[in-house]
Amino acid sequence: MARILWDFAYLCWANTINIVHDLSTRGIGFKVLTGHGASIDTTTPAGKLVFGIFAALAEFEHDLISERTKAGLASARARGRKGGAPFKMTAAKVRLAMSAMGQKETKVTDLCSELAITRQTLYRHVAPDGALRKDGLKVIEGGKIRYGKKK
Repeated sequence: MARILWDFAYLCWANTINIVHDLSTRGIGFKVLTGHGASIDTTTPAGKLVFGIFAALAEFEHDLISERTKAGLASARARGRKGGAPFKMTAAKVRLAMSAMGQKETKVTDLCSELAITRQTLYRHVAPDGALRKDGLKVIEGGKIRYGKKK
């Protein structure tokens, strides 16, 4: 019995390898009818060889991309680049939020809109009574905080 695939171009190799392995354990072959992988037919020894070579090349390419990405990120870190989106809260915004939150007539929604931040960001930096919280203190002191760690 053979499983027939019309066009091989839209499949991810990692998924395809798993599918073909699962099919072969059940005694089902795999044939590609059109596209770049048209010569693949796992019901023949030559087709199994071609599929194995393609799978090995795909794994090699994946590992190579991963290795280059990690090297690029390490190089950027060595040059002082941290990546990611810029922080929304500045020292000026924290001071303004502290002042506004200390007043009873302040509407949190309006304050968040004015500062261009979310409620979660506001409350992470400033308490409802206007007191400074840990993340707000880090911003005012000049340190950056991300995911609970000083960067």
